[in-house]
Amino acid sequence: MTTTFDWKRHLRSLTTVIGLLALSVILSIMSPVFLTADNITNVITQCTVNAIVALGMTVVVITGGIDLSVGSVLAVAGIVMAMLLKSGYPVPLAMFVCLVIGAFCGLLNGIMITRGKLPPFIATLGMMSMARGIALVISNGRAISSFGPGLRFVGIGQIGGIPVQILVMVVLYIIIFYLLRYREFGRYIYAIGGNEETTRLSGVNVRRYKTLAYMLCGAITGCAAIVLTAKLNSAQPIAGTGYELDAIAAAVIGGTSLSGGVGKVQGTIIGAIIMSVLRNGLNLLNASSYWQQFIIGLVIVGAVLMDTLQKKD
Repeated sequence: MTTTFDWKRHLRSLTTVIGLLALSVILSIMSPVFLTADNITNVITQCTVNAIVALGMTVVVITGGIDLSVGSVLAVAGIVMAMLLKSGYPVPLAMFVCLVIGAFCGLLNGIMITRGKLPPFIATLGMMSMARGIALVISNGRAISSFGPGLRFVGIGQIGGIPVQILVMVVLYIIIFYLLRYREFGRYIYAIGGNEETTRLSGVNVRRYKTLAYMLCGAITGCAAIVLTAKLNSAQPIAGTGYELDAIAAAVIGGTSLSGGVGKVQGTIIGAIIMSVLRNGLNLLNASSYWQQFIIGLVIVGAVLMDTLQKKD
């Protein structure tokens, strides 16, 4: 039985990789520009922010939860960081505060869910509205732009010919992979998503680990805020709108189950790349933005349906 389960799990991962390769082949045939080095680099850099947000989302979804507030948290964290930079605070301190803001919002989500007994959907939906409102209030509804080279280096700089934003993404994925695969935190996160009541009866402090999962998601979202602000050279109170859907899509396409207990960060990064490839290809083919929305929605539904059908087998 163990062999069968492992085979199904590996088959899902393999299916995701094959899907990415098949999509790339189709787009390269339809558009000769697709496989150029510049365009491939563009595809990867375009997916960095979504991939980072999706990484935090993956941790939360593995617990059986969801976080609809990531887009708004990204906006308020970015705005606070931008205000600090404009006030003359050093870049490292402003970045640190950005991470703290993200983690604090995640902490509030965790408390509302574990202590307040609110469903994750409702708790994070409320946080989505509150964080967006705070971002609009403190910024007066205006974007904050033009930062020094310190922050801009994260968005447009390179180390050894590799964009810094890609290196940030890779480092974050390695850290979370290690936590989920080799540390106690990861074992408990999977256990909670698999069967929360059994995990609680086993003596695990479920409240603590679920709250930590939401805090980690918030802190990772803060990292995404740093990268996005550095890329655009601007922090906007409306930034991150719809990012929660993209993050959920990347996680689900990558094999993370919305019912919890199943998911890998390797799959999530592939899912984020698939979404970036799809958007890039549709742009190269001059597809209408309306049709792009429809096609991406269709891909999300297909990924969830595949997960559901596999669970029935």
